[in-house]
Amino acid sequence: MTLMIERPTISGTEPHGFEGLLDLLDELHVPDGYKAEIIRGNIVVSPWSKGYYTRVMKLVCKQLEPRLPAGHSIERTPQLFVFPGVERAYGPDIHAAHEETYETASNRLDGEALSFVAELTSSATRDDDLTDKVETYGKAGVPVYLILDMQEEKATVLWAPTAEGYTARLTKPFGEKIEIPAPFDCTLDTTGFQAPEATEA
Repeated sequence: MTLMIERPTISGTEPHGFEGLLDLLDELHVPDGYKAEIIRGNIVVSPWSKGYYTRVMKLVCKQLEPRLPAGHSIERTPQLFVFPGVERAYGPDIHAAHEETYETASNRLDGEALSFVAELTSSATRDDDLTDKVETYGKAGVPVYLILDMQEEKATVLWAPTAEGYTARLTKPFGEKIEIPAPFDCTLDTTGFQAPEATEA
């Protein structure tokens, strides 16, 4: 197995199949500061978020929590959501689902139970957040997918999922308000989502 640096991936996993990849993921000792997901038949290891991402995630959760569907919770804890039909397993930055979804001793949670996901892009994950995850979340029926493009400083909301993927999207630059559709039906203020000004070299 090899750990690649540009887009860290563990290769040589094809013979294991999806269940084998999940088992391998359970046994994997991920380096400090990294997380692991299954994307397109590979275990992809990517760096943890930058410090200010915590502020952004807290702002999102604070605004959406009062609008959650009954019995649902919104979390920033690292959890693995599995999509067996398309052989994907993601650890979204923010996720919401019915509280029963989290009542399991397994570390493999049902991706189709999600009511909301948000990904904050990084240079290592941006392409997957904008492509592979859009397709997977949409086809799995996740009602709302929020992409916070931290490199371009803009927010994109995707909704109205179908078997073909999402059929509606809206993009706004950070600093503006963006509508979050059902089951939330609220406005997300993206003020304060920008990176901090560099204070030291």
